[in-house]
Amino acid sequence: MQLFKNLYAYRELLKTNIKKDIRGRYKGSFLGVLWSFINPLLQVVVYWIVFPYLMGRAADGENYLIYLITGLIPWTFFLTTVSGGTTVIKANSGIIKKVYFPREILPISTVASGLVNFFISCVIIVLFLLGSGVGVAVTIIQVPVIALVEAMLALGIVFILSALDAYIQDIENIVQFILNMMLYGSPIIYHLSQFSNAGLLYRLISLNPMTVLINAYRDAFMYHTWVNWESLGMVALLSLILVIIGYNIFRKLEKGFAEKL
Repeated sequence: MQLFKNLYAYRELLKTNIKKDIRGRYKGSFLGVLWSFINPLLQVVVYWIVFPYLMGRAADGENYLIYLITGLIPWTFFLTTVSGGTTVIKANSGIIKKVYFPREILPISTVASGLVNFFISCVIIVLFLLGSGVGVAVTIIQVPVIALVEAMLALGIVFILSALDAYIQDIENIVQFILNMMLYGSPIIYHLSQFSNAGLLYRLISLNPMTVLINAYRDAFMYHTWVNWESLGMVALLSLILVIIGYNIFRKLEKGFAEKL
């Protein structure tokens, strides 16, 4: 496949881009890479206070803090990757107009750097698991597999959105709105069982690929059980199809990048 040939031929550029994305994310920041820990922690604290105490949304006697962390940190990975990946072509318009290289390097490096950042953030989850008494079990070895499926899902989406964003300015605003809606359309800050009597809404949330992924992370991290491999396999298949479709759309639209940017 042409994609893999390009990645191999330009592997040094890919590695350089990934390092640049990781370092550039906190360039000029006093705390630097520590923001990989601080950002998700601050978000967790806000929801931890608001939902159980101000809105009466406790998690059925479970450790709600751990429930939040094992949902919000994987969600943050998806959110930042898709959000940043959508604008990656525009953000690199200068080099695209001047130098030839496979344009797919840009969205791939965005997803890859997001994956690295997620694995760094997983240290937070492990520390809270140990500190809360929930502990860590052998089931944690499933996390890299789940993360790769999530990265593949994000990549398929980013291929499509980054290509469209070069042509349609409104894409960025639409994506931000959808991502905000998806936060509440996934069982990240609530239990899916709370919507068991909601009919169509319950069905839609259940069919959300992020629901399967978040549940898988919680199985591996929090509940110390093996994930539902059938459900995860379906999401993996969907993600693979999305990557193939997205890559073909990207290749067709990239011909006009230099002209449109």
